[in-house]
Amino acid sequence: MIDFENDVTASLQALRTGGLILYPTDTIWGIGCDATDEAAVRKVFDLKQRPEAKSLVILLAEVRDLLKYVAHTPPDIADIIAGFDRPTTVIYEGALDLAPNVINSDGTVAIRIVQDTFCRHLIKRLRKPLVSTSANISGHPSPASFRDVDAAIKEGVDYVVNYRQDDISPATPSRIIKLLKDGSVQVIR
Repeated sequence: MIDFENDVTASLQALRTGGLILYPTDTIWGIGCDATDEAAVRKVFDLKQRPEAKSLVILLAEVRDLLKYVAHTPPDIADIIAGFDRPTTVIYEGALDLAPNVINSDGTVAIRIVQDTFCRHLIKRLRKPLVSTSANISGHPSPASFRDVDAAIKEGVDYVVNYRQDDISPATPSRIIKLLKDGSVQVIR
């Protein structure tokens, strides 16, 4: 538990100063930053060698936090999210108070409410949403475990979380869905 706390503290220090972290999520290892910091988000795009036109996923710890960052949430969103059987990122319309470069050109934003203990602690202590994008160079395979993360990514962040580095159970990216106005669901990935 001491390592866990040290990782949270060191991650917060990096995030609060506009830095990037490499961290385990409820899916695959991710590159993260404060999702309200435009310069930090730009560093993520630069590190991944990814065009800014491709939006990033945002992590939140609680369903109620959606109200701070999304103008239009379905009234039954808590029930919808509670019904997910695996990590699922939802695309919402009407992004609010986020860095402009995490918002898609159509005004949508991709947000996942995480269940992972480390991510939840980190987000709650940061009191801001966290960017989460796969820890790979754009176009390369997503890392299934920490050992699969490219050295350039490990060297390009300000802090690498130690927690769960030894976990070799294969991980996969989240499902991505969009809730349509008629109440139906469109599966993106």
